[in-house]
Amino acid sequence: MNGIDPHWWWFAIGLVLAALEMTVPGVYLIYLALAALVTGVLVLAGESSLPMQIVSFVSLSLIFAFSAKRWLRDKPIESSDPLMNNRAGRLIGQTAIVTQAIENGEGRVRVGDGEWLASGPDCPAGTRVRIAGANGACLAVEALELPRPGW
Repeated sequence: MNGIDPHWWWFAIGLVLAALEMTVPGVYLIYLALAALVTGVLVLAGESSLPMQIVSFVSLSLIFAFSAKRWLRDKPIESSDPLMNNRAGRLIGQTAIVTQAIENGEGRVRVGDGEWLASGPDCPAGTRVRIAGANGACLAVEALELPRPGW
C-alpha cells in the first residue's frame, strides 16, 4: 500500500475512527476502530494479503459490535437521573393548584409556571392537590384539602 507497511494503515484507520467516535453522536464507530487496531496488530504479527485483512476487519467488527450489544443488554447502563427526560414524571409528589375545576374527572392544574391537564376527583378551582402520577401529559391528582363552600 504505497510503500507504507499495511499495519500502519490499519492503525491510522483505527485512530481516525476512534476520533470520529468522539465527535459523531452514537456508539458504533468505536467497534470499527477496535477492529481496525486489532487488524493492524494481526498484520504486524504476520503478513497477510489484503483480502484476508478485509475479512479480518469485517469479522472483528461484527464480533465486537455483537459482543457489546449482548454485554449492554445483560448489564445496561443505569442513569443517575432516570426521570431526566420525563417532565410529567418529575412532578409526582409536588403540589399544584386547580385552575380549571376538575369535573367528571378532568380539569387543569398549575404547577410552577405551567398548566397541565389533570385527572382525579372532582375539585373546584383553587383547590390544592398532590400529583400522584402521570399518564403522558395528563397528571393524576388527589385532593390535599377538602373543598370549601363558595370556592
